[in-house]
Amino acid sequence: MKAVQAGLDIPEIKMSVELDVFVGNTTIMDEEVYQLWLDGHTVNDAVKVRMDGGVLDECEANADVLLSDTMDQYRTFQMCERLLHSPGKLANQLLFQIPPHRQAMLIERYYAFDDAFVREVLGKKLSKGTKKDLDDVSTKTGVTLKSCRRQFDNFKRVFKVVEELKGPLVENIRQHFLLSDKLARDYAAIVFFANNRFETGKKKLQYLTFQDFAFCAGQLIDNWTVGAFDNMVEDMDVDLDKEFLQELKELKILITDKDLLDQHKSLVCTALRGKTKAFTEMEANFKNLSRNLVNIASKLTNTKDVRDFFIDLVEKFIEPCRSDRWTAADIKLYLTHYTNSAHILDTFKHQAVWDRYMGVIKSCIFKMYHD
Repeated sequence: MKAVQAGLDIPEIKMSVELDVFVGNTTIMDEEVYQLWLDGHTVNDAVKVRMDGGVLDECEANADVLLSDTMDQYRTFQMCERLLHSPGKLANQLLFQIPPHRQAMLIERYYAFDDAFVREVLGKKLSKGTKKDLDDVSTKTGVTLKSCRRQFDNFKRVFKVVEELKGPLVENIRQHFLLSDKLARDYAAIVFFANNRFETGKKKLQYLTFQDFAFCAGQLIDNWTVGAFDNMVEDMDVDLDKEFLQELKELKILITDKDLLDQHKSLVCTALRGKTKAFTEMEANFKNLSRNLVNIASKLTNTKDVRDFFIDLVEKFIEPCRSDRWTAADIKLYLTHYTNSAHILDTFKHQAVWDRYMGVIKSCIFKMYHD
């Protein structure tokens, strides 16, 4: 360029500068890096994982650029974290431009948890005391301490929010934390177990997975809580229906009335004869198994017996059947006829309570019986 100023010739100046510029308003978030951050890995560990995965070859970058990119994304995730504590705020904030589908991914993954971790803390009080033990849980499960703390804090946060709300537990979790139906149901199970303090840590329960317990929690929530019949009462899905638990004592007549017990046995055995190889054991153990199931029902007014519910199912029904080598099909056959035959008993007047009780018992035992 030539210019003339005050009669002087100003020589042409040539400049050549190359710049790579990217302009955009969408926050860049790599899902793999996000998962590494969630899993509690340091920036350096994350860089190593990405290098081992061949990311440098894919994007033709060097290690310094990769380190810078990883650090930048970690900072972004850390700034987003406070919003993820109240997921509804993520859509309304202006700092990060994140598309709705990406917001959903961030929330769902942030609240996801390791089954091995949740299995260790399931049923325990979500308190500082339990949090102090997370070092041991981390060592036992192989989940990083940072990730253990995030997951534990998520459980506690959800518990605190929903315990104050009326209405269905699963729906409250889904609406307030914007989780998928599956994850909301899993959190409902965690909240329900923490509230009722069910024992899950005993040695004979170790074979049961979190999903086994979550399924059973769903059955209990849908059938044995106050909210199973009235969906706007206080704490409806968290507390068991005390009136129903009292009514369960009426079922004792099935084992205290000798004629009724004999009649029940006769009906069940007639229905089972010729249908299973385990018939001899079923006939021999009928009275003992029936007493055990009815006694579990009659004791559920006691807090300690509620806590021991799963231990009792394993000790008093599942283990005896397993020792007699019943198959899962045998269990279904037996419990189906055991439940249905009570409807035919002339002097048994507690059909509604019986069905409400045995419906859950059958479903739980079917899920818990790993033959």
